[in-house]
Amino acid sequence: MTKTLVVLSAAACVAAAQSKHLDDIRQLTHGGQNAEAYWAPDGKRLIFQTTRPPFDCDQMFVMNADGSDQHLVSTGKGRTTCGYFLADNKHIVYASTHMADAACPANPDRSKGYLWGVFAGYDIYLATDDGKIEKRLTEMPGYDPEATVNWKTGNIVYTSLASGDLDLWTMKSDGSGKKQVTKSPGYDGGAVFSRDGKKLVWRANYPKTPADMDKYKSLLAENLTAPMKMEIMVANADGSGAHAITGFGCASFAPTFTPDGKKILFSSNKHDCDSRHFELYLINVDGTGLEQVTNTGGFTSFPEFSPDGKTLVFCSDLDAKERYEFNIFTARWK
Repeated sequence: MTKTLVVLSAAACVAAAQSKHLDDIRQLTHGGQNAEAYWAPDGKRLIFQTTRPPFDCDQMFVMNADGSDQHLVSTGKGRTTCGYFLADNKHIVYASTHMADAACPANPDRSKGYLWGVFAGYDIYLATDDGKIEKRLTEMPGYDPEATVNWKTGNIVYTSLASGDLDLWTMKSDGSGKKQVTKSPGYDGGAVFSRDGKKLVWRANYPKTPADMDKYKSLLAENLTAPMKMEIMVANADGSGAHAITGFGCASFAPTFTPDGKKILFSSNKHDCDSRHFELYLINVDGTGLEQVTNTGGFTSFPEFSPDGKTLVFCSDLDAKERYEFNIFTARWK
């Protein structure tokens, strides 16, 4: 799993980047399920979650920006998700279930459809970049993951069940000053600040009918949620002025602001609603100017711009050797 960087073939690059925005696509991981790679502030490293031997479910790894030196920084126990560097370049936060149970939590029963597990054992931990846990930042019963950090303000935004619903919350990097940001019934998650810390973008599913709300609450009672109907929301950092900038009726998620804060890059299956085919799309913060960025024909998601804005990291099943193989890629952003 620590193979050297591979530059994709010309054919693969063409298939992946039917877009004016991406060039010089490079594959950083090879095999397994790798996702949600996010940059260190100096742009030299990435933190990401991966399921690979000997681990049975996601653990948190760090690697250099060229894919070298991939190594474990979580405990190796439980399931982890959503790692992010702090501004000092020496600390990370991530969510883990290891305190609740050293074993991996059971995957959702897919006989009920495609569902996400919102595992009650998740809490957010502050650790050094070599994996030493310094503090547990959340201790409320229920789901507390999906943390990202604004390097300018030091604030963390995350999703929590502390209110009894899946809402966005913010806190300081030491876990103090927790504030509820969203209050609309339904799922709010995957939030990211704009670089200046003034705006938030996230994915949301607000059930529109009593029947849909009953289904949402029933699944939530089983620590589950259905992710295939989500829209992209934008608001001020305190949650005010929240509004949807998509209305596709499909699954749109993993949004991130462009470095100038004027556009949002996100993943969606709007071109093939209800499918597992996701591409990257670019849209203005007011919801205008939608543009498809990738055309991989598979699953491409979790984009984030490097600190200097020149490189995009993303996850894709491009050129995967197995159905559930997902790898981390970088590309020059044009």
